[in-house]
Amino acid sequence: MAGNLPASNDRLPTSTRAEMGWLRAGFWRQMRQSFRFRIPPGESILECGCGRGQLLHSMDPSRAVGYDPDHALLAQAVTDPRIEYRPGLLPTELSDERFDHIVLNHLLGSLPDVQVFLQQLQKSAHPGTRLHLSTLNAVWELPLQWARRLGIIPRVPPANWLSHDDISNLLELAGWEIVAAEHAQLLPVEIPLVSALFNRVLVRLPLVRHLGLSLVITARPRRAPALSDPISCSVVVPARNEAGNIRGALERIPVLGRGTEIIFVEGNSTDDTWETIQREVAAYRGPHVLRAMRQPGKGKWDAVFTGFQAATGDVLVIQDGDLTAPPEDLPKFFAAIVQGDAEFANGSRLVYPMEKEAMRFLNLLGNKFFATALSFVLGQRVKDSLCGTKMITRHNYERLLRRIESFGDFDPFGDFNLLFGSALLNLRIRDIPVRYKDRTYGSTNISRFYHGSILLRMTWFGLRKIRFHP
Repeated sequence: MAGNLPASNDRLPTSTRAEMGWLRAGFWRQMRQSFRFRIPPGESILECGCGRGQLLHSMDPSRAVGYDPDHALLAQAVTDPRIEYRPGLLPTELSDERFDHIVLNHLLGSLPDVQVFLQQLQKSAHPGTRLHLSTLNAVWELPLQWARRLGIIPRVPPANWLSHDDISNLLELAGWEIVAAEHAQLLPVEIPLVSALFNRVLVRLPLVRHLGLSLVITARPRRAPALSDPISCSVVVPARNEAGNIRGALERIPVLGRGTEIIFVEGNSTDDTWETIQREVAAYRGPHVLRAMRQPGKGKWDAVFTGFQAATGDVLVIQDGDLTAPPEDLPKFFAAIVQGDAEFANGSRLVYPMEKEAMRFLNLLGNKFFATALSFVLGQRVKDSLCGTKMITRHNYERLLRRIESFGDFDPFGDFNLLFGSALLNLRIRDIPVRYKDRTYGSTNISRFYHGSILLRMTWFGLRKIRFHP
């Protein structure tokens, strides 16, 4: 039980539970709330050290399995048709059971060999599994020792005190990669309004964020995704006033995997973009499968959504119709996704020197600002949040849509929809550097100040919905 705390309130003797009272009850309610935010409804969960199953019961899984070595606790477990309880601490026999999420709630501190335990969990994981673990923040080791000596909290058997670096090293040795990590519970008791301020806002601010009582980490297996072999790719090309770039897109987009589907989505052009698309598609004799459609609404996200809904590929990618982010870079995105190095491949125009007219100075400053703000919101580093080239598997895209459904129609561009959704799913986001080129046809569709104000509102939206989560 990590950091000298038991894995759940249930593991304490009755007299101790009464002694701890509301203090410990609030602590565990907060932990359950934290895991509910991280694990979407309708997915399968394995919990090791489940106690009486309160955490699993508080979730909304498609199915769940809870392991615990204490038979007495399992006999008193919460009755729930979605949950199966089993004796032991984890599955010990090879089986075909794989879970979308594995939970270790304040368990690491009691394990005799953390590395071996984490390695064994790989048997129950598929490439998209997320391992969620919590443990006490090592910063609190001495204060809690003194609290026990003074009789403020009860004494418990010695346990492991693992720092973030310790856990990161053990996870890597066991074949896992950290996707997200944060400290939680600056105030591990429930006081109306006050607890929300401390635990949703203050604990996530610079300097203060390292003082939370609990460390919560989400990791993924280091494996390639389970994709069909060979893999197909759909390239969606939003095109508004891009008549002069349609032929260039057809000539320059490479074949990806076993075949590339190119979907042009025209939207509200004032030039002859739609007529050009129809003419070029009719005359095309190359290796790609082509489709053309007009978006039903307005905005880039509407165009991307329309194209992705019609796409048939295993992997989906956006290629802006202005071609300023070169299509020749798409194989780098494809390789990162197929090999499992990234689950959301995000183009970055801010690594290599860009051509003179590619981005105006104010746009450059805006992109750097929003990238910094988004990195804070997402909990993963993103150098360029607004590059048009973004790639994701069809499976994760469909999960992403379900995850952001409650947000409503808040993002006309789509960049934030995809980044926010990927962060909420704890997908591994990686920047793929591209060389940003000058436009060869037309002018930008972006209004710096109008669209900049929209991006500010969306950044604030992300802070409320993602960074300052319960």
